[in-house]
Amino acid sequence: EEASSLVRVPFPLLFTTTTAATAAATVLSMRFTHAAVYSALFVVASTTTSFASFQGVSAFAPVSTSSLRPSSLTVNANIQSPFSRTIVNKNNMAAASSSSTSLSYTVGIVGATGAVGKEIRQCLETRKNLPIDTLRIFGSSRSAGKTIDTEQYGSVTVELFDVAKARECDVVFLAVDGDFALEYAQKIAEGADGAVVIDNSSAFRYKPDIPLVVPEINGEETKKSKLIANPNCTTAIGLMALWPLIKAFGVKRVLMSTYQASSGAGQPGMDELQEGTKAYLNGEKNIEHKIFAYPLPFNVIPQIDKFQENGYTKEEMKVTWETRKICSLPEETPISCSAVRIPTIRAHSEVIVLETEKKVDLEKARQVLEDAPGVKVVDNPDKLEYPMPLTATGQYDVEVGRLRKSIAFGDYGIEFFVCGDQLLRGAALNAVLVAEAMDKNGALAEGKGASAKAEA
Repeated sequence: EEASSLVRVPFPLLFTTTTAATAAATVLSMRFTHAAVYSALFVVASTTTSFASFQGVSAFAPVSTSSLRPSSLTVNANIQSPFSRTIVNKNNMAAASSSSTSLSYTVGIVGATGAVGKEIRQCLETRKNLPIDTLRIFGSSRSAGKTIDTEQYGSVTVELFDVAKARECDVVFLAVDGDFALEYAQKIAEGADGAVVIDNSSAFRYKPDIPLVVPEINGEETKKSKLIANPNCTTAIGLMALWPLIKAFGVKRVLMSTYQASSGAGQPGMDELQEGTKAYLNGEKNIEHKIFAYPLPFNVIPQIDKFQENGYTKEEMKVTWETRKICSLPEETPISCSAVRIPTIRAHSEVIVLETEKKVDLEKARQVLEDAPGVKVVDNPDKLEYPMPLTATGQYDVEVGRLRKSIAFGDYGIEFFVCGDQLLRGAALNAVLVAEAMDKNGALAEGKGASAKAEA
């Protein structure tokens, strides 16, 4: 899923223990800027000594190509988050983020063969903002011993999950179900020698002592615990657009309707949709459905998760509970959600209505969203440009459009439409951003003490 075929080669790897002729040939065989090639040849001609400790030659940046997943993420400097923003469409310059420490880490992924686990690994490889010395992948007895080929870390053998082995890591991503997380997450993190754990399940989201984090909103919370909860996908996607508007205009109430892709049920959900669609088009009348309550092809299902006593589903209540916690809103803030499963593959869509405390200036609201990290405004009705799963799939940024004042709330209301990749912004990307934030603000190094390896 990567549009760029270029490989970034660290400067020390080019010139350590190699002859001048070999190094020159290596440089010329790769796609670098002209300046990079000339600089490389000059250095090689000047000396053949080792440059292993040299870190700062920007001339060796590969020629840039457009990416399917542009990194356009930044956060308020007040929360000390590490994200840089690639603003190709604004000033055509890319600012690379860097670690606030001189450490590199051993990173573990539990559940790396699942839909979210695969995306976590790909985010780590694509973004390259978290300095990783070793990648370890843990799985069940069915997957242990298999190898997974990676671009950055070579072939990685899947290890049978073991708490002691997981604790050897500096940070562990859990892409598993809530029962597994409840049993093992705290065991992996406990003690001074435990690992930082970033959990993608719902197991710890509502515990008051466990931070629930969207880094662009409350990244400073990562300093408070070695166990961090990743939010529900629907919440994470919606808050990317909702939070900047809340900051600008305040909030009285939020009404949300969500249209959620099959990927919300993981790889089995996506498989069931695709297989069911084929069966339907082949004329089969009884479409098999084990993941969803009813066949999903050519259908919508107004139920996601179990029904609660108040008539809402748990998925809908997650939006209420998590929005209040992440945004530090009062418990009495009215937040209502209706969640519907629709037959798309992996991007969730949301209609959000915000009743505000201040009068809404629509142009100011648009500018607020234009400036917001991780948000792409797609809003040109004259050209029929608006957010869609078709265009949001595979993208890091959340698309926002259909901006308008609310007829229901007049000057004190705004309505908009949001689309975001459920597996990325709604899960894997947010988890990786959490780790990057903890690296930047020092929490990751502090969490594991001195076990992280110092870079050369």
